[in-house]
Amino acid sequence: MTMQEKEADQTMETVTNIRDNTANPAPLGLLGFGMTTVLLNLHNAGFFGLDSMILGMGIFYGGIAQIIAGIMEWKKNNTFGTVAFTSYGLFWLTLVALIVLPKMGWADEPTKGAMAAYLFMWGLFTFFMFIGTLKINRALQVVFASLTILFWLLSLGDALGSVFITRIAGYEGIFCGCAAIYAAVAQVLNEVYGKTVLPLGTLKAN
Repeated sequence: MTMQEKEADQTMETVTNIRDNTANPAPLGLLGFGMTTVLLNLHNAGFFGLDSMILGMGIFYGGIAQIIAGIMEWKKNNTFGTVAFTSYGLFWLTLVALIVLPKMGWADEPTKGAMAAYLFMWGLFTFFMFIGTLKINRALQVVFASLTILFWLLSLGDALGSVFITRIAGYEGIFCGCAAIYAAVAQVLNEVYGKTVLPLGTLKAN
């Protein structure tokens, strides 16, 4: 072997392509968010009271399931999915804490003004995430746009002490939750059948 051949042999690099065979965690996160959102906003719309059914969903499906989905999205190198699912999972856990902690005597009940600020900030976060969906698909655009409106309607309802605005927010929130459920089911069925069963409004690549 010549000197040139030895040098070429030493500088050769082995490229290994790692194929991602893990499942898509987005439907889990979207269903956890969507189903819990529908149930909470049925309450906001005045259909039933705030009880352990909603709190249980908030802890386990809206909360823990979304956090798990967010961790799985991190593994798949999806920054948007990681931030969205872990954040909204923790939103549900904090919301349950705001309700439960005062009843346990561990903290004072938040004022209407405090809740208005809390919900406004979540609406602001959601608005920025909505901007990210402009590069993803129409289904997620609908989810995040309607969620932004939901948070700000609920914030306004608390700021003004208006039951009427909260009722309107409840119906808007039912729509938002159903949109998330649709986006989740569409991804599952499209993957199972290997074709577009329910369209997501995928954007064309630039």
